[in-house]
Amino acid sequence: MAMLEVENLNAWYGTSHVVHNLSFSVEEGEILALVGRNGAGKTSTMKAIMGLMPRATGSVRFSGHELLPLGAHQRFGLGLAYVPEDRRIVPGLSVRENLQIGLVSSKAKKDEDEAIAEIAETFPRLKERLDQQGVTMSGGEQQMLAIARAMISGPKMILLDEPSEGIMPILVEEMGVLFRKMRENGITLLLVEQNVEWALNLADRAVIIDQGEIVHRSSAATLLADPEIQERYCAV
Repeated sequence: MAMLEVENLNAWYGTSHVVHNLSFSVEEGEILALVGRNGAGKTSTMKAIMGLMPRATGSVRFSGHELLPLGAHQRFGLGLAYVPEDRRIVPGLSVRENLQIGLVSSKAKKDEDEAIAEIAETFPRLKERLDQQGVTMSGGEQQMLAIARAMISGPKMILLDEPSEGIMPILVEEMGVLFRKMRENGITLLLVEQNVEWALNLADRAVIIDQGEIVHRSSAATLLADPEIQERYCAV
């Protein structure tokens, strides 16, 4: 069953048409990798799904709801969370306070302290730093905080934009373990990633975007075994 259905999605920055008639779906409980070169339109696609592009047309359905007429906060309220490439850790706030932001618009009925204690068990590095300012942590730890802030609301699906970028290999490995556990726990993931091999080892299926258009789709294992296609569309 498709949790997310994207049909004929187009998006623009001003007069620049950056996403062209994209159609794909993400099945409930799977990881779909959206890959391609820098500037291919991957992030723009994520932003269009989340309601953060200036203009988008087509259809984006999430759990049966048409999203394009809705604001980003309404999409979040339906259970769709987004971890942007720049993480957006709020300066001046502690790790705990950044996590509290993730609960502001959440429909979760958990007690705030209980929710933070629970998410801290999932992210031991954050548990040790709850009272530390978020922006003073390493890049990898900030990425973990951004993911935890998305998870704390109990979303059905999370859009992850370049989660491994600029992060130490040991933390990238930890994130891979985390994403597999998230899938086991019923969270559906749409993963945009420049580290193609890592993403394909995590994902169930893959879609390649080039110049705002889908040029290839297959199982992740099939694409992983096809270095020619990877070189043609994903090489930096």
